[in-house]
Amino acid sequence: MEKFGLPRLRLAALVLATVTLAGLAVAKPWWMRGAASNDQDFLPPEVAFRVGAQVDGDAVRVRWIIADGYYLYRAKIEISAESPDSTVGTAELPPGIRLNDPTFGIQQVYRQQVEVSAPVTRSDYGAHPLQIKVKYQGCADRGLCYPPMSKVLFPQAPPPAATQLAAQPDGAWTGAAIIGGCLAFLLAGLVLRKQRHLPTPAP
Repeated sequence: MEKFGLPRLRLAALVLATVTLAGLAVAKPWWMRGAASNDQDFLPPEVAFRVGAQVDGDAVRVRWIIADGYYLYRAKIEISAESPDSTVGTAELPPGIRLNDPTFGIQQVYRQQVEVSAPVTRSDYGAHPLQIKVKYQGCADRGLCYPPMSKVLFPQAPPPAATQLAAQPDGAWTGAAIIGGCLAFLLAGLVLRKQRHLPTPAP
């Protein structure tokens, strides 16, 4: 029985090592799996490329805020409709910065921030909340190229301008003051007229 103890011990050690390596591979962030770099000091994609959207009339505006040291590929940006009875037209992409990218060659990229506008057509008369899907891809200057990303957004109408909100109470108070002044003037005229028609008291 003793001569079988050593092989069994070696087999158990091999299984343990395999499980440990598999656990380390799973623990690695998804955007770094398969990356050549072992540097873990990279931002998560949702932090490196923050994205949001809002409705602007018959168009939707999508904005990316890009962290320092990161860039977004112009050619990898796509916007499509996700909600029923909605279509998104061709997006208007502003010109980017020319870059000789180590992964894709000569590219136009965006840094810091970029806003993209696309026309939206809806035939549901507002029955469904507007949803869009955005696809994009970016890299870090230090060599990490993130896999293509996609996210579903719910664009909302922008809030009213602060100046408009501030002007509404002023306009209401101004109108009330004008009406109140007119009523006071009318009341004073009636009182004066009544006094003129009162009989003169006898001496």
